[in-house]
Formats: sequence, structure tokens, C-alpha cells
Amino acid sequence: MAAIIASMIARQRGAAARTLLIVLVALLAAGAGFWLALESYDRNNPGHFATPAANKFTAVRLIGTPRVLPDWRLRLSDGGEASPATLQGRWTLVFMGFTHCPDVCPTTLQTLSVAQKQWDAVLPEGQRPRVLFVSADPERDTPQIVGDYARYFHPSTLAASPTPDQLDAFAKAFGLVYMKVPGVGGDYSIDHSATLVLLDPQGRQAGLLSPPLDARAIADDLEDLARAQR
Repeated sequence: MAAIIASMIARQRGAAARTLLIVLVALLAAGAGFWLALESYDRNNPGHFATPAANKFTAVRLIGTPRVLPDWRLRLSDGGEASPATLQGRWTLVFMGFTHCPDVCPTTLQTLSVAQKQWDAVLPEGQRPRVLFVSADPERDTPQIVGDYARYFHPSTLAASPTPDQLDAFAKAFGLVYMKVPGVGGDYSIDHSATLVLLDPQGRQAGLLSPPLDARAIADDLEDLARAQR
């Protein structure tokens, strides 16, 4: 299975990035007004927020007041369920994509896997930040497929194969966008947000990470947040 996934990713990476995805991400950034009020976490004063000038983070941008999300639930690849309640206790990075993604998804998951390996080496298991990969292509991404795909990059990555209704509610709750784009011969692709959403240990939307992503910066920022967790 790993060889099949690796071959699929290698073929897909040769495809050009889609213009519509860039447009959608730009529209999302322009329309998400609440991000304009972002404040930054001061790692020199754990548990407190500071002005942007005092920001010590490189990859993460935190909201001054974490946002309680509307109810959302996702079917996980292992038969469990992800929700604000089940994700409490640790910091969680949420990324929406699909297994047929030619470039953004494998690149992002590979970057995150580098950060995950750092957390594995320096943090206790119960303190390590989590990564949740959510498929925006429920038509093709069965729980088995999305689970194998996510774990190819790192074995601890959570993978969600939501129903269409679950996906719609999730995207609206997180302020993310996705769109099915017809291709040649009945094929199709999915244009989707490339931004990662950060959930705090209470399951609230606490911040975001925007491309380009740097694995070491993500690893260091989330490690500091995890160590400061109370």
C-alpha cells in the first residue's frame, strides 16, 4: 500500500498548481475579517498574549481570544469520531485536502511529518500536538484510503473521511472553502484552502498557519505551546 501511495504522490506532484485554488485562498484571506484582529502569543510569558510587535512565533499566528466553534463532527478512518470534545487536551493542527491532490496536500503533510518527528523526540506522548487531515473528497476518499494516505507520512496523523453533510458543516465552522472542479473525461479535482487551523487544548479555534510552511518553525512553535499548556 505504501508503494502505491508513493507512486501516486510522485505522479501527482508533476501536475501544475491550479489557478482556481490560488483565487479561492486569496478570497478566503480577504474575507476572513476576524483574522485582522490577530494577536500573538508571548512565549516569554507563557499563558499570556501580547501585541504583534512582541510576537516570538515564526509560523503560528494566534487569535487574541480563541473562538468557540459551531458544533462539528467527522468520521475518522479508524471508526472513531473527531469533534471539539474528542480533541480536547492537546494542541491540534487541522488541514483539509484530498488524496488525489497533486501538490499542496503531499507537500503539507510531508512538512508536518518533520515537525511530528521532532515532537516524538522531545515531548511525552500525551503532550504532543496532533495533526488531523480532513478529506474534502468524500466521493473517492474512503476511510481506508484516507487513513493509509495520512499514515504514509506519519503514523500518528489522524485522518477523517467525512460524509458530505459532515464536510459541509466542518468547512463552515472553520471558515474553510472547497470546490469540486470538473476535469477531462469525467475526472475531477478539488480546490481547497491551504491554510492550517490551530485548535487549542479546549477544542477552540486558536490560530492559523499560512503557506509557505516551514517544518522547523512549526515544530518549535507548537512545542513551546505544548510545554506552556496548563
